[in-house]
Amino acid sequence: MPLDLARKLTGRERTDAADRLLGMTLAFVAGATNAGAFLAVRQYTSHMTGIFSSLADAVVLRAWSVALGAVGALLSFLVGAAVCALLVNFGHRHRWRSVYATPLLIEAILMLLFGVLGARLAHVSGLFVPFTIMLLCFMMGLQNAVITKISRSVIRTTHVTGMITDLGIEFGRLLYVNMPSTGALPVRADRTRMRLLGSLLLAFFLGGILGAIGFQRLGYAATIPLAVTLGALSAVPAFDDLSASWHEP
Repeated sequence: MPLDLARKLTGRERTDAADRLLGMTLAFVAGATNAGAFLAVRQYTSHMTGIFSSLADAVVLRAWSVALGAVGALLSFLVGAAVCALLVNFGHRHRWRSVYATPLLIEAILMLLFGVLGARLAHVSGLFVPFTIMLLCFMMGLQNAVITKISRSVIRTTHVTGMITDLGIEFGRLLYVNMPSTGALPVRADRTRMRLLGSLLLAFFLGGILGAIGFQRLGYAATIPLAVTLGALSAVPAFDDLSASWHEP
């Protein structure tokens, strides 16, 4: 990956084009991880709505092991998002070039760990769930939070429900017939946002297909190319910070 492109995608200085391209890339990674990992751990690890609903069902049914498992997944996602916020705020205060790249670099390392040791980690107990599920939920929380921080909540890469809702709203505006005689402000669809939402959904879907195929054929190792992609995106700004610290008097 060209160094300048990596700096534009994950560096401190942001543009709308860089945000869109990074969002699509992370949506692809999220789709691949979410759909592919389901074949490994039998649970979607970015679908907090479903996990939260399963918690409520389990409480009513007194299925306490299921309820505790849902709590473990929810807390792991929550901690991942919180860690991202801590890193980004700390990085802003210290004017890191890698303020947004650092969480992605951590995700890349954890995803590589999952790809190499996933089969062993599946038998290690975490917080009410296998450590693999904790790891995946943590990574999804971390990733979703970083693009949310970058785009000021405009782009999310794991929250497909929200993306489809927003796209439906824009379609409603597009189909709305404005009556000139009412004197009200005309309703207009945001076509740029529609294209962005459509591209994010497509990236998530394609990532899901390739992730599922990869897990079928390669198992846990299918996440290694995803880890390499995230590492390539985030390593350059991190190296810039290290280089600058070495040259400080």
